[in-house]
Amino acid sequence: MDVMVEWDESATDARSFARVSSVASPQTLEAPTRELVTLYGAPTPESLALALAAAVEARRAGEGTLLAGGDLHLTETDGAVGDAAWHDRHTGEIIRRELAIPLTVLRETAAELLAEGGQSIRRLLAGLLMPDWPEGTRRTLTLQLAVAGGASAADTLAAQREADAENFVDED
Repeated sequence: MDVMVEWDESATDARSFARVSSVASPQTLEAPTRELVTLYGAPTPESLALALAAAVEARRAGEGTLLAGGDLHLTETDGAVGDAAWHDRHTGEIIRRELAIPLTVLRETAAELLAEGGQSIRRLLAGLLMPDWPEGTRRTLTLQLAVAGGASAADTLAAQREADAENFVDED
């Protein structure tokens, strides 16, 4: 799963600390969407992990094939609430529905993400918060998560680490 993380110092909705949406990605036909996670205010590793957890859970709810147009707002009281759209793998139809992911589910998935990939999450957040970004530049960085439909976040990050390790195998 391709995730672009963006930091916006000013929130559009005072209650939201993050927003997760799906946008079209022209890079590959095999993975036609990218999740855009926008953090508002003063982000922390925990708030970033919660937003990433919302992206993972939204993808699971849509059976791994979210379309552009999904939009979730995250709050400390309601969890992730919004709408989602995806292709049904069996019929090919576009299915749209309202989606609500409870905060307890998000916290559990975020805890798994932090336990397995906390260093990467903190590094990404540090990059976003660096003071030397050129003025007027949109603060965005990308992250790759290998998310399977029913796999836990720990399984997902373990698979990603294994895949990364294979990229550095010496072939002498």
